[in-house]
Amino acid sequence: MIPTQARLGLILSALIAALDQASKWWILETVMRPPRVIPLTDFFNLVLGLNRGISFGMLDMQSPMGRWILAGLALAITAALLVWMWRANKLLVTGALGLIVGGAVGNVIDRVLLGAVVDFLDFHWAGYHWPAFNVADIAITCGAAALIWDSFFGEHEES
Repeated sequence: MIPTQARLGLILSALIAALDQASKWWILETVMRPPRVIPLTDFFNLVLGLNRGISFGMLDMQSPMGRWILAGLALAITAALLVWMWRANKLLVTGALGLIVGGAVGNVIDRVLLGAVVDFLDFHWAGYHWPAFNVADIAITCGAAALIWDSFFGEHEES
C-alpha cells in the first residue's frame, strides 16, 4: 500500500514530467522550426539549447556514453528521493520531492531519447544571459528551495 502523501508526491511527479515533456515537444515541433532566438521582452527570449552536461552545461559530455552515464546517475538519485518520499511524513517535503523527481524524470527522458536536455527559457539583462533552462529545471529548483525552507523553518521532532 502506498502511503497517501507518497501517492500525492508521485502524482505531482507525473504531472511535472508530463508538463515538462509537453513544453519541450511544443518548442521542438512548433516554435523552433527553424531554430532561432525569439525575443519576448527586453529580458526574456525563447531559444533552443541542447545541454549534454549537468546544470548550466557543466560536465559537458560529448561522448555517446555521456548521456547514459548522466541518465543513470539521475535515475540512481531519483530512486533515493523516491525512498525518502515514501518515508516522508510532511506534505511540504513530499511535495518538494515530487517536484524534484518529476523534473529529474523529464530531463532523463530527454537524455535517453535525444542525447541531451532541451532548454529554451533564456533570461538576460545588460548583455548577460542566465543559462537557458526548462520546466523540469524550474520544478527541481522549487523543490530544492522547499526542502531548504523546511530544514530551516519547518517543525521538527525533538530527539
